[in-house]
Amino acid sequence: MLRAHRRNRLESYLKRLFGFAYSLTHDADKAEDLVHDTVVKALAARRVPYDESAYRAWLFRIMRNIMIDHTRKSVKQENEFVGSELVTETGWCNWSETREVNALTVRFAFDRLSLEKREILAAIDIAGLTYSEASELFDVPVGTVMSRISRSRAALYQLVQETTADGKIEFLPARKTSA
Repeated sequence: MLRAHRRNRLESYLKRLFGFAYSLTHDADKAEDLVHDTVVKALAARRVPYDESAYRAWLFRIMRNIMIDHTRKSVKQENEFVGSELVTETGWCNWSETREVNALTVRFAFDRLSLEKREILAAIDIAGLTYSEASELFDVPVGTVMSRISRSRAALYQLVQETTADGKIEFLPARKTSA
């Protein structure tokens, strides 16, 4: 009975875990493997945080630690970035839908960020962790999370500005994240 409860609780986070994993790996298969390894480790854990916020941060920390372990074991790190020239220089991108172009532009810029910057953006802006949860995940003070997310968003914005031909892009409004 307890195992079924733990499994149900974990299932509610699978989409967010996959989104976080995909933003870190840029590969659906690798992201699925990372989620699988996280689920296996979480289900095997003897101690599980009771508080929901702590539980969510705990899950993302497991995933992050697994990814760090995989990266360390890997002999060669892959960089799967496809150049932003797709939108700005080849001229073949004539979609009438501005949102599609913007999404691609942001994606290309996101891929060019360092892992540390992608990681904090993925945790807060993609997975929806609060600053407190991200603080637990990365084992740093909330103030450090706030400064990292600020620097990461600024770096992403700068890359987007450099990527677009006219320097304009329609960003979604930022949502407030509680500390």
